[in-house]
Amino acid sequence: MTYFRPSIDDLAGYVPGEQPPPDAKIIKLNTNENPYPPSPKALQVLQELNGELLRRYPDPMATAFRQAASQVLGLPADWILVGNGSDDLLTMIIRACTEKGRGVVYPTPTYVLYRTLAQIQDADIVEVPYLEDYTLPIEELIAAQGAVTFIASPNSPSGTIVPVELLEKLATGLSGVLVIDEAYTDFAQFNALELIQKHDNVIVLRTLSKGYSLAGLRLGFGLANPTLLAGLIKVKDSYNIDAIAIAVGTVAIADQDHKNANAQKIKDSRIQMALDLEELGFTLYPSESNFLLAGLSPTLAEKFSADSAEFLYEILKQRGILVRYFQQPRLTDKLRITVGTPEQNAALIKTLRDCLN
Repeated sequence: MTYFRPSIDDLAGYVPGEQPPPDAKIIKLNTNENPYPPSPKALQVLQELNGELLRRYPDPMATAFRQAASQVLGLPADWILVGNGSDDLLTMIIRACTEKGRGVVYPTPTYVLYRTLAQIQDADIVEVPYLEDYTLPIEELIAAQGAVTFIASPNSPSGTIVPVELLEKLATGLSGVLVIDEAYTDFAQFNALELIQKHDNVIVLRTLSKGYSLAGLRLGFGLANPTLLAGLIKVKDSYNIDAIAIAVGTVAIADQDHKNANAQKIKDSRIQMALDLEELGFTLYPSESNFLLAGLSPTLAEKFSADSAEFLYEILKQRGILVRYFQQPRLTDKLRITVGTPEQNAALIKTLRDCLN
C-alpha cells in the first residue's frame, strides 16, 4: 500500500552533502561553504535580536531585505523576491511554470536539485549534455524549448561560467523562462544581472549562503521584472522567510566590504590550490566558483583502479577530510573540492600527496 503519487514513490530524492556534527574534528570541503565568518555587523544583529520579532509573524515579503538589496544592486525593490535559500526560488519557479507537457530543460552535469524538483512536479525533463569542456550546448537548449530552462553560472560541479552574450542568445531564442542560477557569482569575474532588464523571461538567482558565509541562515533571492515575479509570489509559502533571516540578511548584504574581502581571499586560495592539485597530477576545469572539479589525469589513473576517485574520497574521509564525490556519468573519475582556508587547503594537499605516494 502507498499513500503517495507514483512519481513520489519512484523518486530517489535529493541527497545533500555530508554534514558532520559541529564538534567533529573534520576539515569540511564538500558542500562549498565559505570558510570565513559572516559579517560582524550581521552577527551583532543576531546577538541583539528583539524577542518581539519572534512573537509576531515575519514580513511576508521581507521588505527590509529587499530595500537593502535594492541599494546594493541598483534595482527597484519590487524587482527582488526573497526565498528560504535560492532553493526556495527554484521550487516557486517549478510550481508556477511547469507540469506534465510543460518541460524543464538544463545542461548536464549540473545541480541535481533541478531534476528532483521537476520530478516532484511531474514535469517533462530534457537533459542536454555539456560539451567536454563545459561549453554551453546552446542550440540544443533552444531547440528543446522548455517552459523553464535552468543554467547554473558558475556551474556546479564544474565551476565554469557562461559568457553573458551566450546567455543573451539563449534568452532571445527561448519562449519560456530562463533561470540563471548565480549562487557562486561572488567568486566570479562577471555576472548576467543586466539581462533581466533586457528580457522579460529572465530571472537571476542569488544566495547569501556562499559569498556571505550564511549557509545556515537559508536566505536567497530572485531578480526579475515584477510581472515575472508576480506569478512566483502566488505560489510561494505565506511566510517563507523567518524574522531572524530577514534581520541578519539585511545587514549582511549591506556589508559589501566584508563579503568582498572574504571572496578575494577565497579566489587567491583557489589559484594556489589549483596549482598544487595540478602538480599532483589532477586535471582541472577553469573555476569561477569557490570550489574546483579535480579529475585524475591518465598518469594518476594508472596508479589506481577504475573507481580511483571514489577510493580517494574514502581515504580522505578516513583521514578527517570531506570532499564531494558524485556517482554520476562524467563525474565518477573526479572530486569536487571546496576552497577552504590556506591551512585547510594545505592539509588537503599534504594528505593527497601522502595517498598518492
